[in-house]
Amino acid sequence: MPFYVSPEQIMRDKADYARSRIARGRSCVALQYAGGILMVAPNPSTALHKISELYDRIAFAAGGRYNEYEALRKAGVTYADVTGYQFDRRDVTARALANWYAQTLGGIFTDSTKPYEVEIVVAEVGVKPDDDQIYRITFDGSVSDEPGFVAFGGQADQVAAALKERFHDDMTLTEALGAALEALAAPPAQGSGSGSGSGSGSAAGNGVQATELNAAHLEVAILDRARAHRTFRRLRGPRLEELLAESRAASAASAAAEAPESASDAPAAQAAEATPPASDDPPTGPPSASGDGIPKP
Repeated sequence: MPFYVSPEQIMRDKADYARSRIARGRSCVALQYAGGILMVAPNPSTALHKISELYDRIAFAAGGRYNEYEALRKAGVTYADVTGYQFDRRDVTARALANWYAQTLGGIFTDSTKPYEVEIVVAEVGVKPDDDQIYRITFDGSVSDEPGFVAFGGQADQVAAALKERFHDDMTLTEALGAALEALAAPPAQGSGSGSGSGSGSAAGNGVQATELNAAHLEVAILDRARAHRTFRRLRGPRLEELLAESRAASAASAAAEAPESASDAPAAQAAEATPPASDDPPTGPPSASGDGIPKP
């Protein structure tokens, strides 16, 4: 006799399973800068990409199970090409692709026994920064508009919190890359290792040591606003190493500039602690230097 399981319990079990599997991976980030949109993912492989081009001004990035998000990427390329051919290239937008991915993942989550273990981002660069679009689509088909920046996959909430402290409008490419690297290598928050699937982040919040974030262990790509047609461009080799050196030099200079300010405040604080507070009480007797307190002739 089959057992009855409520639909609510089934959906909850699917969601918990997908979250725990995605949390085992490493987080990726996408953020705006003055010249376009930057995407950064820890990825030592040179053949299996987490970041790819979808269309002229649209990029795809994903975290989770590779074979599943690769199938989604290929399907998205087909959808974009067919739409652009049948109608107009301007009809292919990040919003349309995000809605299509949301419907696809939502159907898989509802109908299949096992949900897809993926989180994906679709980003489109506009002619000006206000026209940029970044969408995050989760394993259950939920889609959200992410203005400015987004972290996805792995310990995404923790990386997003670290990135929020460093992100600001009109960043240069060097500043954006430095902010992304610092967020990806941020230490774990207290108690963050107690969740399911988060044991891989014990050394660092994203399971990545800061020393591992070099050109050989990173996949970096941009959507370059200045390009007229195909804006997607990968950053690798000497160009990526140059940007990494510049971003780390800028971070070191910023830390050195903050250190003297904190050091100059220390003597004043010590002096304030050493000086006893003034008392409003009346004197209770002569000072100790006057001897026994008897006036001398």
